[in-house]
Amino acid sequence: QVQLVESGGGLVQAGGSLRLSCAASGRTFSSYAMGWFRQAPGKEREFVVVIDTYGGRRSYADSVKGRFTISRDNAKNTVYLQMNSLKPEDTAVYYCAAAYNFGSTSWGAYNYWGQGTQVTVAS
Repeated sequence: QVQLVESGGGLVQAGGSLRLSCAASGRTFSSYAMGWFRQAPGKEREFVVVIDTYGGRRSYADSVKGRFTISRDNAKNTVYLQMNSLKPEDTAVYYCAAAYNFGSTSWGAYNYWGQGTQVTVAS
């Protein structure tokens, strides 16, 4: 089992950058693919990006490709989301999640979730 805690959210102007972190407890962090999802008010939770267990593969949603970068440090039990060129439509609560298998864009495939961190992009 793994527990996840996100941090790094906040208010930023359009065009700015933020770096989210997700710290995981437990000794099995490197066994999980790690994903980021987001949920804007009144909208469904949507897939943002996923990284495999050792960082060799990544899959991005088209809406963030070229602007967001996911990485992980298994020695620190942490996954990161670097967000550049932020747009107002990126405003949402961002969640990290752990999955047994890499590649799914469906939130139902993820087994563990953090509590979320708010990202607000002002125009």
